[in-house]
Amino acid sequence: MKSVGIIGMPYSGKTTLFTALTKAGSAGGRSNQAVVEVPDERIDALAHIEASKKRVAAKVRFVDVPGGLTAQGIAEFRNMDALCIVVRCFGAGADPGGELASVEAELVLADLTSLENGLGKARKRARGGAEGKVEAEVLEKAYAVLDGERPLREADLDGDELKVLRGYGPLTLKPWILVANIGEDAMGAGAPAPPLPGTAIAINASLEAEVAGLDDSDAAELLEGFGVEEPGLSRVIAACYRALDLITFLTTGTDETRAWEVRRGAKAPEAAGVIHTDLERGFIRAEAIAYDDLVVAGSWDEAKAAGRLRVEGKGYAVQEGDVLNIRFAV
Repeated sequence: MKSVGIIGMPYSGKTTLFTALTKAGSAGGRSNQAVVEVPDERIDALAHIEASKKRVAAKVRFVDVPGGLTAQGIAEFRNMDALCIVVRCFGAGADPGGELASVEAELVLADLTSLENGLGKARKRARGGAEGKVEAEVLEKAYAVLDGERPLREADLDGDELKVLRGYGPLTLKPWILVANIGEDAMGAGAPAPPLPGTAIAINASLEAEVAGLDDSDAAELLEGFGVEEPGLSRVIAACYRALDLITFLTTGTDETRAWEVRRGAKAPEAAGVIHTDLERGFIRAEAIAYDDLVVAGSWDEAKAAGRLRVEGKGYAVQEGDVLNIRFAV
C-alpha cells in the first residue's frame, strides 16, 4: 500500500480535498490519515464469475498534515511515496502558478536544509574512508542542484546516487501529482489553463467533499449534473499510479478475488512476492490470462479447458490487468 501526502498553501483546499477523497473528517491539530480502496470494477466482475466469498481492492493511504509545510509536516511528508500538491484556482486573487512555485520553493528549501546537515557529517566521514567520500560527493552534487533552486528530479542522478539520497527522504525526488482546485464556473472545461501543466487534475474539492457522504450512485448522479463524469478519487489514484509507475494484477477463485499493485516491468516472481514472500521464494511458474480474455472465457476453469491460460516463467514481465495463479514450492 502506497502513502500519498496532500500538500498545499493555506486556503488551497487541501484538507477539503482530503475529505473529498477519503470521506473522512479532519482531526484538528493532528495528521489526518485515511486508507481508501482503489476503485476497480474488474474485482466485482471476476468475483461474480468465480462466485468468490471475498472481494479485496488495492488500497492507498492519504495523509493531510495540519499546517502543511511546518517542521512536523515536512517530517511526515518524507515518509510518503508521493506528494499531491493542491493549488487554488477559484475566487478573487487566485494565483495557481504562483502557489505551485511557492510550494516547490518550500520543498527545495526543506531538502537543502536536510542535505546541508548531512553534508557536514559526510565530509568528516570522507576523511576516514572511500564510502564516506562517495556519500559526500553525492551530497555535494545534490546540494548544488538544490542551491540552484531546482528540484532533485531535474538532476542527472544514477541508481547508486539515488540510493544514497533516499536515506534523506528528499521531497523533490518524490513523484508529484498536481490538483487544481477549481470553482463551479470552471467545471467541465477540461484541463486547467496555463501556467499549470497539462497533467494537472481539475477537481472541485468543495463539491466532491459535499457528496462524499452520499452513496455511490447518488454521488455519481449529482456529479454528472455538474459535468463530472469521473469522481476525483478515481482520477487522483490513477494519477498516483502513473506517477509511481504502478500497475494492477489480480487473483481470483472461490475464496477471494483481489487486486494487487506492483511496479511496472516487475517479473512474475516479484509479483508473487507481493502476495506472499513464500510465493516469490518458491516460485515455479505462473498461470496467466488477461482480464478481458478471462471474462470472455466465462471462468478460470473454462479458460483452462479452452487452452487460454499461458504458462509463464521467472522472466515474464507482468502486464496491467493480468490475472495470475502462482505455482510454488517451499
